[in-house]
Amino acid sequence: MGWIIAIVAVVVLVLIYFSMYNGLVKYRNWVDEAWAQIDVQLKRRYDLIPNLVETVKGYAKHEQETLAKVVELRNQLGEKSNRQDQMAVNDQLSGALKNLFALREAYPDLKANENFKMLQEELTQTENKVAYSRQLYNNTVMKYNTKIESVPTNIIASVHHFEKRDMLEARAEERENVRVSF
Repeated sequence: MGWIIAIVAVVVLVLIYFSMYNGLVKYRNWVDEAWAQIDVQLKRRYDLIPNLVETVKGYAKHEQETLAKVVELRNQLGEKSNRQDQMAVNDQLSGALKNLFALREAYPDLKANENFKMLQEELTQTENKVAYSRQLYNNTVMKYNTKIESVPTNIIASVHHFEKRDMLEARAEERENVRVSF
């Protein structure tokens, strides 16, 4: 009778171990999937930028520096291999796109151009989706990291080399107070 209890206890422990391991795998995959969602939105933005640049070129011929910066940053995206470098370039690209949209005030005809309006709306929606995807990624990473650091899954995580993931952070200039002047 004692050996039956021992076998049942071992089976229960093995099932608990498998359950915790599978939970870690699930969270790790959720982190990867959340990153893939960011990547999808960044690819969408990447594809929209040439159309926007071509539309603006016709109106803002002497604003080549702004256009060149947007194109340069877009091209750098393909060169970056790790997530942190990709997000750093994408943050710079967001700033360059804001400058590009600021041009519409200087060019009333551009402001009225249907292609420009449509592309601006598409990019605005994409930027919102990128922001949401970043938020989802950080939330998923937080849950995954918590699982890795919590007892008893931290033991299984260290045995199977589950590693913490870094959250995406706002750049220093995005943390500064917004200055409003009239």
